Amino acid sequence: MSQLGKRYKCEVCGTEVLCTKAGEGKFECCGKEMKVQEPKPLPSSD
Repeated sequence: MSQLGKRYKCEVCGTEVLCTKAGEGKFECCGKEMKVQEPKPLPSSD
């Protein structure tokens, strides 16, 4: 199931998509399922 607001990235070609409507199904690119991207950590403030 695709999740609203999540970014998905193809590990083969680097294509990124943003899910704007949640629903059944999976994103695929280059014949493989796209993986959910984890948010980048913010730099710590000392």
